[in-house]
Amino acid sequence: MVVVVATVVVLVVAAVLGLVRLYTATDDASVAAVSDLLYFCAVGIIVMGALAVGSSIVFDVAAIASLVGILATVALSRILTRGRR
Repeated sequence: MVVVVATVVVLVVAAVLGLVRLYTATDDASVAAVSDLLYFCAVGIIVMGALAVGSSIVFDVAAIASLVGILATVALSRILTRGRR
């Protein structure tokens, strides 16, 4: 349980620092990168909560959320580069 709490604390600190960076970001690429950080911090916090409670269904939902997050990252990178590879 101590490891779960420590992990949640680290993820919350990362999310708060990400929010500060999101507020001070100047270009679209920084905003996209920090948005991904915040999204995956939220997924990590949900997974740690599920681990603490003992729920197994949340792990499936977190796996799907991670896949959707990666697809959103790829789509946003394609938008920012205007389709260039």
